[in-house]
Amino acid sequence: MNKLNGRTALVTGSGRGIGQAIARKLAAEGARVVVNDLDADPAKETIAQIEAAGGEAVACLGDVLHDDFPQRFVDTAQQAYGGVDIIVNNAGYTWDNVVQKMSDEQWDTIVDLHLKAPFRILRAAQPVISAAVKKARAAGEPVHCRKVVNISSMAGTGGNVGQANYSAAKAGILGLTKTLAKEWGRYNVTVNAVAYGLIRTRLTEATADSDAKIEVGGREIKVGLNPDLMATMERSIPLGRAGTVEDAAGAVYLLCIPESDYISGQTLLCGGGFSV
Repeated sequence: MNKLNGRTALVTGSGRGIGQAIARKLAAEGARVVVNDLDADPAKETIAQIEAAGGEAVACLGDVLHDDFPQRFVDTAQQAYGGVDIIVNNAGYTWDNVVQKMSDEQWDTIVDLHLKAPFRILRAAQPVISAAVKKARAAGEPVHCRKVVNISSMAGTGGNVGQANYSAAKAGILGLTKTLAKEWGRYNVTVNAVAYGLIRTRLTEATADSDAKIEVGGREIKVGLNPDLMATMERSIPLGRAGTVEDAAGAVYLLCIPESDYISGQTLLCGGGFSV
């Protein structure tokens, strides 16, 4: 029996990489998924994969940084599936520099992306969740456990050279997680975080091209790791390898299923045994 039947999951940044793997995993367990990406084609691809496997999904395109996005995201879930049960704040990328060379734009963009955007999505979802809980209680019905999973990083738990902006934001999301766990416990919502170590994605894949870049939101962002550096990093991981996007999705899944209904305010490290 699928563990997430009847649940509606919102996953930001789910057109590619880790987000896509999360969306597919939750859908495979019965969740109906609201897929988000900046671009239509990646979102359509995720939806196609979910539907091909027998699942349900709809798209909510757009930049999580835009003012209208949080409400559109929540409204899409309500209109398509009638509610909000799982929120996974996953969207993000890195824009690195040492602190003396980091611009205000770099700082603001990454902090807003990884901390302000999740805050605004959760703020937009609160009235929907509160109303659903009040309605169930007034009818004498049980209030099922809803789930929030915020994506952090080991850069947020231990810092990382060249990532003052990203590390600060990923540390901040842990504070937001702990606070919302206390505020939303009365709604029977668990709020947890997953902090990733080295996961192979298009942002981290080993490449000899030192100028490899992708375009995100009109900006060119440097991506990839030097193969020698990747090999060194993998040797420091007790399991001896970087994680896959499926490994990453599995960690989120654990915090979305009923077996984790009494776990809240926690940070799950997903790093193959590596810790900082």
